[in-house]
Amino acid sequence: MTYSSSLAVNRSRYQGRNQNSVSFHAQTRTLGPISNTIILIVLACLLGLLYLTQVTRTNAYGYQINALQQQQADLKSQHDDLEVASARLQSLSRVDGSTVAKSLVPVTPSATVQN
Repeated sequence: MTYSSSLAVNRSRYQGRNQNSVSFHAQTRTLGPISNTIILIVLACLLGLLYLTQVTRTNAYGYQINALQQQQADLKSQHDDLEVASARLQSLSRVDGSTVAKSLVPVTPSATVQN
């Protein structure tokens, strides 16, 4: 067998006239067990980072909600204190302006007690 005929045998089985003399066969590449392990570890790390970012984000929202609830409680207690102060201040003006208070007779001391 000559050199050219041995190359032609290795290239293609069915080679006809006016066809390319070189045929390419696609090789399938597969990942080995070490590559698969490395890829799985990297994916697990990425999923872990995603989980941690979500957890810290929800914790941050929890802190904000807690601070807002504390602020709401403070404002409610301040509102209650202001309502009590308002009622106390309005009661003096109501008593002074009422007809019952106007009809009362003022009491003045008539004499002093001596020993």
